[in-house]
Amino acid sequence: MKISTKGRYALRMMIDLAGQNDEKFVALKDIAKRQNISKKYLEQIIPILNRTDFLLTNRGYQGGYKLARAPKDYSVGEILRVTEGGLSPVACLDVKPNQCERKDFCLTLPIWEGLEKVIGEYLDSITLQDIIDKNIE
Repeated sequence: MKISTKGRYALRMMIDLAGQNDEKFVALKDIAKRQNISKKYLEQIIPILNRTDFLLTNRGYQGGYKLARAPKDYSVGEILRVTEGGLSPVACLDVKPNQCERKDFCLTLPIWEGLEKVIGEYLDSITLQDIIDKNIE
């Protein structure tokens, strides 16, 4: 499994917002500058995060974005699942329940299920607040 640029940049954007004063909306151009990410690229990520109610949006002067919840209430796992479409290491685990015609006799399926579980549990155990506090193991 490889996390795409979209997933990595979405996570960086969310971390950036988590580190800002949560009372103010933050302009996308400011996030782009701090994170050294193209504003145009961030504009493609915003709709994905807005669809899941991760962000609050304010238009106009003093407009921008801020987190809809406290940083402790966002896990890295949920952010990556939204932007990546899932965290499955193999395609047959993308759909629940597993629809693979080989699932009943596939000797490698338990390996991939175990890997998916470990990845999910690890990424779900890290919050944006943990990242800001540098409390990651």
